[in-house]
Amino acid sequence: MKRRDFVTKTAYATAALSLLGSYGCKKSGKKEALSNQIVKEEALFFKISLAQWSLHRTLFANKMDTLDFAAKSRSFGLEGLEYVNAFFKDKAKDMSYLKEMNLRADSEGQQNVLIMIDGEGELANTNNKERIKAIENHYKWVEAAHFLGCHAIRVNLAGGIDKNEAVKASINSLNILSEFAKGSGINILVENHGGFSSDGKWMTNVFSQVKNKNCGTLPDFGNFCIERNNEGVCVEAYDKYLGTKELLPYAKAVSAKSYDFNEKGEDTNIDYLRMMKMVKASGYTGFVGIEYEGNTFAEDEGIELTRDLLIRVGKQLA
Repeated sequence: MKRRDFVTKTAYATAALSLLGSYGCKKSGKKEALSNQIVKEEALFFKISLAQWSLHRTLFANKMDTLDFAAKSRSFGLEGLEYVNAFFKDKAKDMSYLKEMNLRADSEGQQNVLIMIDGEGELANTNNKERIKAIENHYKWVEAAHFLGCHAIRVNLAGGIDKNEAVKASINSLNILSEFAKGSGINILVENHGGFSSDGKWMTNVFSQVKNKNCGTLPDFGNFCIERNNEGVCVEAYDKYLGTKELLPYAKAVSAKSYDFNEKGEDTNIDYLRMMKMVKASGYTGFVGIEYEGNTFAEDEGIELTRDLLIRVGKQLA
């Protein structure tokens, strides 16, 4: 057995024991079922990773560091890491720091999956000078992802004003960036992340014209708000199920966004069974990343609830 596989399986057992302790005064049947779900997670048609954004409150409060992320993911019995560049923004070229990230991931039996990139410029901007600068700003993250053994970086198609012109600008940016990344084996992925990118038909228009195979989408179950008002309230939204279905043919990663849960452990905003049926039907078998973004539950509890929901749904679809 490979060391990483051994550590990962140990993590499942550790998480199961932790949950057994948490439910020690509750029904034993429920405890045993939940334990088995975690230990036998490899039977699912997908693997489960953890998006670093799930812990954004803890990270922004400096109660945790990116170097602690691998151990945190392992504590939940997960096996993949989805980083967010905002939490180590000045480390893209810091080889000693990146090496330590690799060491931490390996020691915890975790796989570095991807880096989500924000704040590096607008790839859908029609101003050529600004767009080229934004493209070049992403190069260092392609190189960092390659060093970490990730398969992708996630980028944003922001900055567009006219829909049609934004399509042209986006295609140009993605072709250039994916061409640069091709030699490193890195995929360039776009998430539905507000604006035009949360419009499934607009995204289909873009990706049906992108030429490089190492360019695709990262469908997020929840980010389908196209426009918000000054108070941050969504005033124009795209159908999340239609949008996910439209993005899945180009998907090379999937984000399981979660917000709030009812007493049955179901997300109150998203029908996970419906979403994961579409994921399976698309033929996708890679990582599904937990991205808890709610406020009702503490971050750790939100992550656990999302994990358990994914496992239950995954076993229904097995």
